[in-house]
Formats: sequence, C-alpha cells, structure tokens
Amino acid sequence: MIYRFRVILDNDTEDDVFRDIEIRESDTMEDLHNVITQSFGFDGMEMASFYMSDEQWNQGEEISMMDMSETGNQLKMMSTTIIKDMIHEASTRLIYLYDFMNMWTFYVELGEIVEEAEGTDYPNLMYVHGQIPDEAPEKTFEAEEEDDAYNEFEDEIDYDDYDNLNFDENWN
Repeated sequence: MIYRFRVILDNDTEDDVFRDIEIRESDTMEDLHNVITQSFGFDGMEMASFYMSDEQWNQGEEISMMDMSETGNQLKMMSTTIIKDMIHEASTRLIYLYDFMNMWTFYVELGEIVEEAEGTDYPNLMYVHGQIPDEAPEKTFEAEEEDDAYNEFEDEIDYDDYDNLNFDENWN
C-alpha cells in the first residue's frame, strides 16, 4: 500500500508551505525523512527526529536519526522503523523536526492509504505549495497559563516586618 502524507511547515506567516508525498508503507522512517528534506530543498545533513503526535499535535514518542541517548534507553531509530508500524488509521500524525540548531518544524499527516499505481516510482512528490523561507521561522516556547486561583508564593507574609516573621512557626 501507498501512504499519502501532507507535510506542512510550521510558520507564523500567511503563506502556506507544504508538500504532498507518496511513499510505500514498507519503507522506513529514514526514507520518509529523506523525501521530506529533498522536497523542501534541504541537503539532509542535519540531525532530525520524528515525534508521534495526537490530534492536538502534542509531541509524543521520538523516532531519532541517531541514537544519542544514554545506554539502556530504548530509542526507535529512523533506519530500522517501518512506516506502517508507526502510522496507521488510528495514529495519523507526526511532528518532524529538522536541524536542531534552526528548529525547522513540520506537521506530517497521513491523508490516505491507496493502492500502488503501476508505473509510478516511490517515494513520489505529488504536489508542491509555497516556497520555504531562507531562515527557519522563529519559535517561541511559552508555558501554558495557569489559573490565578493558586499561587504557591502568595503566603500573605510581610517580609519587611522582620520581628514578626516567626521563624520557628514558618520554618520548613
């Protein structure tokens, strides 16, 4: 079977940048990595990882290009992980991170699974929309806002009133 993916650049501009790619279900995640880098014009020489994702695009399990973990950690590798073992009807989304210094981030979603077309070479770049910018879109990492109902640092103690701090009573 052939998997059809849409690979969308995560950017904050009004210009959509994406590629539609076909690849065999029996190919590896490294093959998917290679076709993504080629289709966006990268040389493919930078570190990259896929991350399993849920419907809200939350980052899950990593599928790495190289094993950079400490010994004992079981990390899935792109070169030995088959696409159909990770992606299927119940799990259709990946986050792809290319070049950890520049943080090129892509959303990869399985669009459909189809029969192999006779005479077509795979992987196949089906459609190109938009041009990749010269520099990776800037990322801002922000924590989610919490309720103001509880603040662990609000303890109603007047720290300027040294005589009434009651160290014995308030000591940890």
